Amino acid sequence: MSTTSPFDGLRFAFGTLTVIPVQVTRWDRGAARGGMLGAPVVGLTVGGCSAALGLLLLYLGAGPPLAAVASAAVPAVLTRGLHLDGLADTADGLGSGKPAEDALRIMKQSDIGPFGVLTLVLVLLAQVAALAQLYGASWARGALAAVVSAVAARLALTLAARAGVPAARPEGLGAAVAGVVPVRGALLAVAAVTLAAAGAGAGFGPYGAVRTALAVLAALAVAEVLLRHCTRRFGGVTGDVFGGVAETAATTALLVLCLGR
Repeated sequence: MSTTSPFDGLRFAFGTLTVIPVQVTRWDRGAARGGMLGAPVVGLTVGGCSAALGLLLLYLGAGPPLAAVASAAVPAVLTRGLHLDGLADTADGLGSGKPAEDALRIMKQSDIGPFGVLTLVLVLLAQVAALAQLYGASWARGALAAVVSAVAARLALTLAARAGVPAARPEGLGAAVAGVVPVRGALLAVAAVTLAAAGAGAGFGPYGAVRTALAVLAALAVAEVLLRHCTRRFGGVTGDVFGGVAETAATTALLVLCLGR
């Protein structure tokens, strides 16, 4: 049996979670495991691009609101709107009040219903408002928030792909990555990202370190609530649920980072 290299996992992560052109050579469970463990690295890349565009606009004279819109748009562009679409479909499935089989059918449809539209509008407004406040406070806080929220969103995917979380369907991306990450590996990823976030936030003093670490943990906690609800409601996870979990985590992280001065 062939072994999986870290590069196989990273190629899987970038190939499935972004539009960045990479050659994915393996689609087996081993590559999926490495990919989901490496998802925060994808978040670091996406968040770095998001922060870079926001800072560029600020440098060119744009105000915090425009920088915030740009920073919120970058993750959507780099994922081809995959996570936002998943969030909308998950909202429609949950809001339908129908049995699991019917709800999954609704989520698989190409159109977006009223629950999905409302959820998308509120989530994007919250993200832009939070980033505008943070860029208005300082360019560094805004940039850090863009990176931390993107990393927290992908870390939530790592947790959602842990062992014990079943797939709701036998096909699709959700089935390909469901349960591939060992619980111990997921917890180590959480610890590493939280410590790194605290270190990054330490540039704003002890409170900044605590606030940034709490933003990651709060993002994971809220995403976990959604994950468990979806697992009970649909009988497992789907690709749409993964997208909903990621956007929920990103938004929660931004809101927490807005707290305090």
